[in-house]
Amino acid sequence: MEKSSDLVRRVLHSLHESSADSPGVTRDAYGAGETAAHAIVRAEAVSLGAEVSVDAAGNLFMTLPGTDRSLPGFMTGSHLDSVPHGGNFDGAAGVIAGLAAMVALRESCMIPPQDFTVVAFRAEEAAWFPISYPGSMAALGKLDPDLLNVPRSDTGRSLAAHMAEAGFDVDAVRHGVAHIRPDMVAAFVEVHIEQGPVLVGRNIPVGLVTTINGGFRHMNATVTGEWAHSGATPFSYRQDAALAFAELVVGLNQWWESQEVVGIPLTITFGKVWTDPNMHAGSRVAGEVQFSVDVRAGSSAVLAAAADQLSAAATSISSARGVKIAFGSRFEWSVEEMDSRLLDRMEQLAANICLPVLRMPSGAGHDAAAMAAAGIPAGMIFVRNTNGSHNPDEAMDAEDLDRAVALLALLASTPLAALLDRSR
Repeated sequence: MEKSSDLVRRVLHSLHESSADSPGVTRDAYGAGETAAHAIVRAEAVSLGAEVSVDAAGNLFMTLPGTDRSLPGFMTGSHLDSVPHGGNFDGAAGVIAGLAAMVALRESCMIPPQDFTVVAFRAEEAAWFPISYPGSMAALGKLDPDLLNVPRSDTGRSLAAHMAEAGFDVDAVRHGVAHIRPDMVAAFVEVHIEQGPVLVGRNIPVGLVTTINGGFRHMNATVTGEWAHSGATPFSYRQDAALAFAELVVGLNQWWESQEVVGIPLTITFGKVWTDPNMHAGSRVAGEVQFSVDVRAGSSAVLAAAADQLSAAATSISSARGVKIAFGSRFEWSVEEMDSRLLDRMEQLAANICLPVLRMPSGAGHDAAAMAAAGIPAGMIFVRNTNGSHNPDEAMDAEDLDRAVALLALLASTPLAALLDRSR
């Protein structure tokens, strides 16, 4: 039988080959790239003898039966979509880790005490649909029906339209038909590459996530001033949207730095900035600047303080420069704590196999947050990864994923319902 480490390398290669889009890979949510990835993973699960099902939203569930099928099961997994021209490991490594853990259990002649299910969630990357975890929220029966109208960033067509085109049951999703009930899951643990430099910097292969940060984002904010001639309009007559925007950025950056100095971690990102190409010119004062702003933190109080600071700065700058700053609609997601009992158990199991681990927060959002918000004990295993994520240069070492697989297989062999008091 193929070893778990061999499966990891082979399936990672297959996914890369199916979605290569230089530079990097593109697996578009509810599109050809994600669908091809689901087909590859599904075929692997079938070859392993797993029970396979797909829910109304297209989430893929692959189950290795446990010795007592009446117990709440153990679930792992992640997503298979990527950002455009992204890396091959973000999301996919977690789904592959689950399949490899099935192989590892068989290598050790171990039948898990409860069902062991690997899930490939749909559409996790907000680059396609700017909403939080639509696949996992739909699986839980908790996706807001209004969000089915959100357009995909590249096509302009709605989530519902893409879902239906892929052959899934939009009406069931709209009516909150759930495939995952919290009482049927003892625990959910997501394996994912770390998307920052901490594990690489500390030379530690695996992290255990304590908190998934919450945040908010304004995708279509605008500074509106007045278009004017660059040479003929003196300073005191200008309503310069570009300078107002620059002042907003500098002011928020200074406030952010003041929070860092006193040990309050958060991030503030102005990720998109543009002016109208039909209006802007080298000889014109900018009359409008459009931008996005993304704020993240591990505390709801910090997020509220950041929102207040953003609003106060906008009010002050608008008054001083004679412009209008409008942030538009707000997309937000909550802070979610990972289960401390799962953390303790994973740390103990890691020590048993001499695997160094580090407890750490996640600055990025993950499907594990949706599971935790639904009341399911949730955890995350980070895998060391060079060069960050959401770029074609992701550089996870497959041996580090092997280590995460070993930890995941040990956890799957634990009677989790008893450990977490989740007996039916």
